[in-house]
Amino acid sequence: MSSPVETVFVVDDELSVRKALSNLLRAAGLKVVTFDSAQAFLEHYDPRAPGCLVLDLAMPGLNGLELQQTLAAKGSLLPIIFLTGQGDLPSGVKAMKRGAVDFLSKPVDAADLIPAVCGAIEKDRLARRIDEELTEIRRRLALLTPREYEVLCHVVAGKLNKQIAADIGTVEKTVKVHRARVMEKVKAASLAELVRIAQRAGIQPL
Repeated sequence: MSSPVETVFVVDDELSVRKALSNLLRAAGLKVVTFDSAQAFLEHYDPRAPGCLVLDLAMPGLNGLELQQTLAAKGSLLPIIFLTGQGDLPSGVKAMKRGAVDFLSKPVDAADLIPAVCGAIEKDRLARRIDEELTEIRRRLALLTPREYEVLCHVVAGKLNKQIAADIGTVEKTVKVHRARVMEKVKAASLAELVRIAQRAGIQPL
């Protein structure tokens, strides 16, 4: 199954701006969907849709910063590029601190917009890939029994089998069996890889 095509979502209350941005982006070969308000965007946005958001800062109703905050609360990965016609530096700083990837002044030209959008899309690809990898790691770890998980925590602490056996009250042979099952279930080819997987999942060594 092919991956969804990245979309540049443009949210601006001015029709002329939406048309101009859409023309610039489509001329660069990008897929574009426009919205005239933050509310309209939220009603149609699918968080699984990859791409980026080109967002007007000052709009009636829900403004750009408020939409950014709403998306962050929903756990959205979508990178945001802010546009402003007011040169509002304090708001730009606030937007960047909250994770915006860029802040451009209107009228924006292709030389500034296209690189910013391409960079945002690449950031989205990376974030989604990392998120998918972490989801898969968690899925594998969920296959472990409570005892296997306990052994994993001891293993990533660098303990030997006999030390683990003493800590959990069993024999070394049983620990070896648990270790082998852990390696198999999480699909780790080596101890170093197992440690990296555990670190990615935030597992604390015992």
